[in-house]
Amino acid sequence: MFLYAATITLSAFLLFLVQPIIAKQILPWFGGSAAVWTTCMVFFQVTLLAGYFYADLLIRRTPPRRQAIVHTVLLVASLALLPIIPSEAFKPTDTTEPIGRILLLLAVTIGLPYLMLSTTGPLVQAWFARRFRHGQVYRLYALSNIASMLALIAYPPVIEPNASGLAQSWGWSAGYALFALLAIAAAWAGTRTGAGAGASLASGAAATPTTAAPDDTPATGEPVAPGLREQGLWLALAALGSMLLLAITTHITQNVASIPFLWVLPLSLYLLTFILCFDGQGWYRPRVFVPLAALLAAAMLGALSWKPSVDFSTLSVGLDRELLPISWAVPLYAFGLFVCCMFCHGELVARKPAPRHLTRFYLMVSLGGAVGGIFVGVLAPTIYAWYWELPISLVAITAFALFLSRRLTMAIAALCLTGSLVAYIDYASYIRTDAVAIARNFYGTLRAKIGGSGENSTVRLVHGVITHGEQFRDPQRRMLTTTYYGESSGVGRSILGLRALAPDQPQRVGLIGLGVGTLAAYGRAGDSYRFYEINPQVVDWATTIFRYLPETPAKVETALGDARLVLEREAPQRFDVLAVDAFSSDSIPTHLLTLEAIAVYRRHVRDDGAIAIHISNRYLDLRGVVRQMADAIGWQALWVVDEPSDESRLYRTDWMIITNNAALANRLRDEAKAGEITLKTARRPWTDDYNNLFQVLR
Repeated sequence: MFLYAATITLSAFLLFLVQPIIAKQILPWFGGSAAVWTTCMVFFQVTLLAGYFYADLLIRRTPPRRQAIVHTVLLVASLALLPIIPSEAFKPTDTTEPIGRILLLLAVTIGLPYLMLSTTGPLVQAWFARRFRHGQVYRLYALSNIASMLALIAYPPVIEPNASGLAQSWGWSAGYALFALLAIAAAWAGTRTGAGAGASLASGAAATPTTAAPDDTPATGEPVAPGLREQGLWLALAALGSMLLLAITTHITQNVASIPFLWVLPLSLYLLTFILCFDGQGWYRPRVFVPLAALLAAAMLGALSWKPSVDFSTLSVGLDRELLPISWAVPLYAFGLFVCCMFCHGELVARKPAPRHLTRFYLMVSLGGAVGGIFVGVLAPTIYAWYWELPISLVAITAFALFLSRRLTMAIAALCLTGSLVAYIDYASYIRTDAVAIARNFYGTLRAKIGGSGENSTVRLVHGVITHGEQFRDPQRRMLTTTYYGESSGVGRSILGLRALAPDQPQRVGLIGLGVGTLAAYGRAGDSYRFYEINPQVVDWATTIFRYLPETPAKVETALGDARLVLEREAPQRFDVLAVDAFSSDSIPTHLLTLEAIAVYRRHVRDDGAIAIHISNRYLDLRGVVRQMADAIGWQALWVVDEPSDESRLYRTDWMIITNNAALANRLRDEAKAGEITLKTARRPWTDDYNNLFQVLR
């Protein structure tokens, strides 16, 4: 028993641990987009499906001794791919959507090891069932999910802050080698039949394909074979759970609050539902979870565009047309995901087959997970211009709740389905209200929205919950700087300060992160502004919907691609100012804040120039990180806080200015009250191989 438990525990731990390890290593190569993680999830789900298919085929069509031989050979072959370090040959060289490149990279780097880990759950349970006929085999599945959750929870606070990416790869590879030894031992132990095992499980069921009787006339002494309808339900319920996981994760991390590590919460809840449902203790109660899932699905749909309001003076309750605040939205969607996944996975467990058919059961569950992942991660970004996969998933939950309802809950489910359909139509109307354009690609979903009225009417570029630039529609005010780029901001003072020190000298300014091109408003005839942008849709809108680039007198250049990779390939640009403002919805592109990154920036900036890094952030304090970057090149780092009086067009901002120009530094100290940053404790600088977000949490 210990051998099987140890094998399945270690395999599940490694299965989930490798996901953040490998995703973090390749994230900088593809612009830090959240879609990199989603694409990785699709790969993991599809590979898991392949592993379950292999397990089902091996158990049903191969005798026990041959199972051990085949599995041993593949495990030994997988060791040849260690350690799991991605080759830099896969770094992108163009701006085409990199889904195919990411999938190929993952297949070459971890494909076979991950496949072998994926086979472990169903194979070990099948071998266990062969030896221990009356053992609680499905509890091993709950054990594997506990190990998966442990890996997931341990990575951000324990593993990531204390080990470099290279050390993580080597450590995981050592763990995989130990797993391979355990799995080989379990495979050969599985060739032996325990005293309590029946003859069919001992050899006959595994030695040859089984010819099952029709569902209503089972063969004597044999469990009923699951029919196509039942297998279809397994697939559909697993797909719904997978769709909800990815869709809700995207929603709360991009459209509600881009809090670091928030993605851990939904995935942990998703795994917890598997643990509870497969534990065998009866945690799932249909009379509770079926109507509750329908109610919460309808509530989550309504909350996409409405917020409840309470007037305590009159004790009246109403609805306001706005998004829920973080304090309401995160608990609602987290609890809603938990309940809906309890419904999906509880109904799965209620329909689980006898151990003889468990590999087919896990195959269909895995197929459903892959179908849900592919729909959210690959198809939805291609066919939808907005995040419609979330409302579609929520409507589907209410429909399934009605379909699987018992008599007492059917009326509630029917009402919830009606309400969710109404909420879906209303949400579609809400998203399109005041929207000039909506577009979606690998790098995210964008909306250009009209706001204000009269001379204060603006067009705003929104990604998730973050504004990426805004421009007045009035031709008389169109070239005013707005949002984060006012004259009193750190970047504004740097451009104007250097201009004042050399008024007759044309300026060359670079910006990492185009937005709507607001910085071009500073441009004069003879100046050059070069923008680095990874999302071609942003470049298109900045030159069509917004007018900063077309109407500036300065020369404008745009370079498509991840700025770090493009700058590494370019000849020195000799910028007077290089601004770094590529944070997407508060997510941190850590590869732009490392010692290697500052060396690249320094090569492109004049000796008397400045590097301006935008660090405004609700959750992270990046001042110390930037100070260490400045120390690495021997320049000063000054913190410029701007709290503008004209809040109608300018936002409060924090910029770090890195410069070796004493005159500019003095101007910033005198005019902007810029301050030095003191490192309170010795800490390790960020590099391409190491960063620690926990260290900089506010």
